[in-house]
Amino acid sequence: MKQGNLKHDDIDLLLHKQRDFFDSNRTKEISFRIDMLKKLYAIIEKNENRIIDALYLDLHKGITEAYTSEISFILKEIEKAISSLKKWNKPKKVWTPLINFPAKSYYCYEPYGIALIIAPWNYPFGLTMSPLIGAISAGNCAILKPSEMSVNTAKLMSDLINSNFPPEYIRVVEGDAEAAKLLINKQINYIFFTGSTEVGKEIMKSAAEHLIPLTLELGGKNPCIVDNEVDIDVTARRVIWGKFFNAGQTCIAPDYLMVHNDIKDDFMKSLVKAVDEFHPDLTSDSKDYSHIINEKHFKRICDLMKDGIILIGGQTDETNLFISPTIITEIDYDSKIMQEEIFGPLLPIMFYDNLTDVISKLKTLPKPLTLYYFSKNKKNQDKILAETSSGSVCINGTIHVIMNQNLPFGGVGQSGMGSYHGQAGFETFSHRKSVIRKSFKLDFKAMYPPYKTKLSILKQIIKRLYIL
Repeated sequence: MKQGNLKHDDIDLLLHKQRDFFDSNRTKEISFRIDMLKKLYAIIEKNENRIIDALYLDLHKGITEAYTSEISFILKEIEKAISSLKKWNKPKKVWTPLINFPAKSYYCYEPYGIALIIAPWNYPFGLTMSPLIGAISAGNCAILKPSEMSVNTAKLMSDLINSNFPPEYIRVVEGDAEAAKLLINKQINYIFFTGSTEVGKEIMKSAAEHLIPLTLELGGKNPCIVDNEVDIDVTARRVIWGKFFNAGQTCIAPDYLMVHNDIKDDFMKSLVKAVDEFHPDLTSDSKDYSHIINEKHFKRICDLMKDGIILIGGQTDETNLFISPTIITEIDYDSKIMQEEIFGPLLPIMFYDNLTDVISKLKTLPKPLTLYYFSKNKKNQDKILAETSSGSVCINGTIHVIMNQNLPFGGVGQSGMGSYHGQAGFETFSHRKSVIRKSFKLDFKAMYPPYKTKLSILKQIIKRLYIL
């Protein structure tokens, strides 16, 4: 289905087919889920070059970044799901209070039904496939709505998925925001959205009309705090790598730097050195540096460069949607660049003297998707962990935070709700159902009415037998 011919009737028919297929219970079979994961793995592995080509057309994304962030990571996540699915899906026993004796208590995982995955444009392949892995693992049917901005990757995913999986099981639906609105239907059982906070709010409003549960993977301004007790060169390299990966168009990129005044001059020199080392003689026709997704975002990012003083970078090429890695100083919290998520290759720097003051300021700001802190001081590391709130924290690193599939990944507050990757992805797309299996033996008649003479007895029994 494509944007041009997407209609209510098309959606209703697709949902009807997926509902019938889900009700057949086929997707609940573990062997079926594993077979589908293996099939997805084979499709991706076979079409690596086509995926890389599409990403280059959409974002000018280089081969190395494309493979490491959108292909290899996904293949590893599928491998993890295949090897762990039986363990993840196994019912989990819990203690049964004696008052319920004899009985067994446990909870098990059941799929929601039809999952709608609305994906973004910045990692258009990886951020569509990763939640799909969770949906398949949990036993759902799925409808994928890729971003219309990354049109080449969207078309490729439509071709790969729609020609290899039956529409009653998994279907890619192309289209714009209106298409997404059509898909948020009362027959959808779960929504997984990745994108901006503003759009996330609208998705949540629409989902609320039908009481559809959802996960929101949003963004925000991720702070990166650099203490005076660090390895300056290593810290600078890790910051520059994390910030300018995919030209800064990464939801977990460090949005701004807060550097201790004691190392101000040395650290800025190391940042400039790292930019020169990573991107020597960078021009708009470089094959290893991503471009901005479209003209609208290009102009928005260029407008943010008007604040402060450029330490390095600032080169632009509107024809090629190119903006060089740019570091900006003389910035404060009132600067325009600090009022929105940058989502581009601009790195503003501010300076501080006291960590307590930094933490106090962070408490007044929306909770970020992730927080970065560089320091050798364990006491200060613990202070950051204890006194700040964010979706995740990475100590002495940047986008490394997303590279461990054993960790749940997600936001908090305005940066999102819910999490995924690995087992967390399986659980996100599953309803955790509680079960008590009782026996017909030892029927406890004191629990039944009439209660007139039983209250004092029941109080004693509950005190003695209701052991948590």
